[in-house]
Amino acid sequence: VQLVESGGGLVQPGGSLRLSCAASGFTFSSYAMSWYRQAPGKERELVATITRIGGSAYYADSVKGRFAISRDNFKNMLYLQMNSLKPDDTAVYYCSLKVGYDYWGQGTQVTVSS
Repeated sequence: VQLVESGGGLVQPGGSLRLSCAASGFTFSSYAMSWYRQAPGKERELVATITRIGGSAYYADSVKGRFAISRDNFKNMLYLQMNSLKPDDTAVYYCSLKVGYDYWGQGTQVTVSS
């Protein structure tokens, strides 16, 4: 299993970013996928989860209405569209597959600052 995140960066408050996760080494369309984040000094937290065919999604209360998780099962890609970003969204964002064992990407840094 390999998960490779990209798309992070520095953005001003109120701005937007789109994170991507390229998945390989497993049958992507067979599993729900998630985005997590970890801010400095804090525990890793679940941001959003999407079902295997993208029919439904779960969002943490802190991002509901601002973030949107999606996937492309033909391209084996997971996405996180982040709008109306706040300084509290600053964290390393991880793509995750949980199948009894937890698989993580290397993470991508998102910094929201003026």
